[in-house]
Amino acid sequence: MSGVDPRSVEQFLYREARLMDENAYDEWLALWAASGAIYWVPCNRDDVDPKREISLIYDDRQALDARIDRLKSGAAFAQDPKSRMRRLVSNVEIADGENGEIVVHSNFDLTEVRRGERRGIAGRTMHRLRRKDGNGGFEIVVKKVMLVDNDEPIRNLTFLL
Repeated sequence: MSGVDPRSVEQFLYREARLMDENAYDEWLALWAASGAIYWVPCNRDDVDPKREISLIYDDRQALDARIDRLKSGAAFAQDPKSRMRRLVSNVEIADGENGEIVVHSNFDLTEVRRGERRGIAGRTMHRLRRKDGNGGFEIVVKKVMLVDNDEPIRNLTFLL
């Protein structure tokens, strides 16, 4: 793996999970590449062409910025009140990608509580990361979230996965 410290990659994933759980939208968005970023949650199966088939979420950086603006505005009524969440990240696998990127696969288990209801969401995430600023940090180029139940009816997904 091109000299990447696996622990630094894991710490990056853990930090991203904490920021999502705490609704730290600006800090989470700062983890993303300024251009060319894709946030994707496929629907029905994991390997689809998002330009030809429906996705639960398929945001480029501009749409991702708009999603965060909406969540911060208080106009995201599906998040009033906000979900309380905690997620676990595990089974981290790291490989070299193209153009110096790092491809990271991991599993997650998310517990959400909202309006007295508790539900679990689980899946596998693929991140394509790029080294940032030469300081050992990373930025997210692509995040693909493959939900275990993406072929079942899914309720409110207005929070970050």
